[in-house]
Amino acid sequence: MKRRRLASQSEALKLDGEQVRLVWKLLNLPHGIEIDLCNQRFWFVTMESQLRVIEQSFTIRYSTRAHEALDEIPDSFTITDPYISGHPIVYASRGFLKMSGYSRDEVIGKNGRVFQGPNTSRRSVMEIREAIREERNLQISIVNYRKDGTPFWMLFHLCPVFAKEDGRVMNFVGVQVPIMRKPRRSGSEFARNGVSLCEDGTGVRETLFGSCRRELCSDSVVGLSRILDLKSVLGVDDAELVDEPCKATDIEQRKATTAMNKILSVLTHYSELTGRLVCWKRCCFSGMGPLGASLNISLGRIKQSFVLTDPHLPDMPIVYASDAFLKLTGYTRQEALGQNCRFLSGPDTDCSVQYQIKESIRTEQGCTVCILNYRKDTSSFWNFLHISPVRNASGKIAYFVGVQIESSCTNQDKQKLSPDRRQLSVVAAVKVAVRGSSMGASTSKS
Repeated sequence: MKRRRLASQSEALKLDGEQVRLVWKLLNLPHGIEIDLCNQRFWFVTMESQLRVIEQSFTIRYSTRAHEALDEIPDSFTITDPYISGHPIVYASRGFLKMSGYSRDEVIGKNGRVFQGPNTSRRSVMEIREAIREERNLQISIVNYRKDGTPFWMLFHLCPVFAKEDGRVMNFVGVQVPIMRKPRRSGSEFARNGVSLCEDGTGVRETLFGSCRRELCSDSVVGLSRILDLKSVLGVDDAELVDEPCKATDIEQRKATTAMNKILSVLTHYSELTGRLVCWKRCCFSGMGPLGASLNISLGRIKQSFVLTDPHLPDMPIVYASDAFLKLTGYTRQEALGQNCRFLSGPDTDCSVQYQIKESIRTEQGCTVCILNYRKDTSSFWNFLHISPVRNASGKIAYFVGVQIESSCTNQDKQKLSPDRRQLSVVAAVKVAVRGSSMGASTSKS
């Protein structure tokens, strides 16, 4: 038997026997390979599967050719997907990679928080989060950090991209424009010392005192030492370059807007080729409206298998499906959303259990059952299912959550079932996310 230790690029997870079997299935490991468990800590590769989800989320809506078209745009920008757990970056432009110093592999799948640092204003971060929650445009000046740790000021322009068919936010586009500041000393003073620094808008070279960020660029160690000596003579402090507020000029604001228009034009064009149209403004609402981006992000942090259904829409469709649910059932998110949970039923599904679920929903009560469900590949599995109503901040039922755990159920197990603590923790997390989202929405309207 071959022996393999699955190295993780992210984290080690504590797993019980049932979870190990589930991970085995998710990783699609061939028979004859032993998983190395050390101190009950199971190391496995999650990056590859995450990157597949990211690639599919982008290409399904915009096609593979959209990558090539976006690569032709010289500006610095990123595209994120709030429907993927962690709200990761799914595309990063060449201009952004050049400005930040990261490679594309180091950026894709990461949240934009990784570019923040000790001098990043928490107030600015909260303003960005608020704009994401309210699904609106924003232009704000903020300090970010390059891979080498150097801080710099930039104008961040955020814009949501909406699905034309139902008005949901599909992506956020973030354009980054380096902010320049009027030089403190005349350029002739630098020229007389034989030092020439320039800003090309991409972060390759910058004016030492004409920029809101500090990055020293020199072709030699001797040149670098001359710049440092000059900086010492003029008495410029590192913290002063970052801590002092920096406002974008009208030219920089127009540059960000122009770049955003080009990006949205490309996304709109390629979404037409796939038939999954997007638009710059929300075009329509269905029922009580789509889930907000903020709620999607909050729900995406929950790692268990669960779905959210909307009782206010015809046939109570699924409006959110977690990544773990998709892995458990084999369906894609596009295939699951809009379906009633009955689509998991099959020829041997017990009708009496289905009736029990229906009655619990009718009476607005929670219930726990063990039901035989079917995956996309038609294989069956026992679903230890817990259902609970989810109320908004005003106390009205907004959704029902169904939490699934793959299990083996005997006839004795099916009597007087109690929810697992993992299911109860998911229900609690979902309720907090929904109430927080509804409270924020009511506050923004008032």
